[in-house]
Amino acid sequence: MDTNVMIAIVAIVVIAALLLIGGWWFGKSRKDAVTKSTEAAKAKADERLAQEGAANAPSGEQTKTEAEVPPAAPPQEPAPAPAVEVPESADSRIQRLKAKLAKSGNPFGKVLFNILAKDHLSESDWEDVEDTLLLADVGAEASEQLVEELRNDARISGQSDPAEVRKALRDKLLKLVGTDTDRRLNANKEGANKPSVIIMVGVNGTGKTTTAGKLSRLFVADGKRVMMGAADTFRAAAADQLETWGAKVGVPVVRSDKDGADPASVAFEASEQAKEAHADVLIIDTAGRLQNKANLMDELGKIRRVTEKNLPVDEVLLVLDATTGQNGMAQAKVFAEAIGITGVVLSKLDGSAKGGIVISVQKELGVPVKLVGLGEGPDDLAPFDPEGFVDGILA
Repeated sequence: MDTNVMIAIVAIVVIAALLLIGGWWFGKSRKDAVTKSTEAAKAKADERLAQEGAANAPSGEQTKTEAEVPPAAPPQEPAPAPAVEVPESADSRIQRLKAKLAKSGNPFGKVLFNILAKDHLSESDWEDVEDTLLLADVGAEASEQLVEELRNDARISGQSDPAEVRKALRDKLLKLVGTDTDRRLNANKEGANKPSVIIMVGVNGTGKTTTAGKLSRLFVADGKRVMMGAADTFRAAAADQLETWGAKVGVPVVRSDKDGADPASVAFEASEQAKEAHADVLIIDTAGRLQNKANLMDELGKIRRVTEKNLPVDEVLLVLDATTGQNGMAQAKVFAEAIGITGVVLSKLDGSAKGGIVISVQKELGVPVKLVGLGEGPDDLAPFDPEGFVDGILA
């Protein structure tokens, strides 16, 4: 074989080997570069995640990867506070209750007017007038006085003018009810004590605890700071009732943590807290059971005495059910003797022909009717307005 040919073959083989070795080396270098680039990018990403985790993690806790950190719980909104009601104002109540009284069933004033509007009244007519007054619980003495005055009124005797008869009857009834009497609650008078203490008394079933709750709303409507004491520990639901009434208008209630506790101790604690809280009014509800006169006097007397160790008692309100009429007068007198009342609250005066109880209770007890209840609504308690009452029963 020619020497030149041999040299050419060797050269080709060497060149081919060099190309193969160069290709392998180039591929390896490229793969290493890609691997290093990938590892560098991953390292940077891990470093960035670690820095973000350290910034968000609480101090002292080990940083966790994104996959290990549980999703954050959505923030919980605070529970809304219960809405506090705004009670109706006293002036608005008087007008509304006057209208309700005018629509109530069989007000005795209308019956009287229909009799007196007749011409030339007979003895039988005058007997009907007196019977109507007695049935309306005006009372025997007051009825006799009113009949006598009506008989002697020239506007009624002889030929009757309905307008004049109405005016005469209105004048006589207003005189009996009393227009010059100071019916303001002592807490509303100038220079009243603060806190002004009111003790609620009355037989169970007259609406005493409910009236205490409604009275708190009346004071709140006047912008006063009120507190209540649940000293009726004999009836288990009484304190719960008061708390329900108080919660609606933001009035705190002091009560015992156990049933059957000493009512005087509750009254003492309530007076102490009302004094510390600088309340304007403290209303103390008491038990209405009437086991015997001596027992009642002892319990109510003790409640008043221990309360007055902290605060003077400015008012004792007797709650009477107007529908019981004269039947409730004997019990009313017992309460009056037991604790000394300063005013009367007549509940359930709506829908009754017993409106005359306003006249007889004042005459028998010698204290004014200060508040009247004419319905089941929370604001169906209003200051007693003599003219509104008489106009209502004559409407």
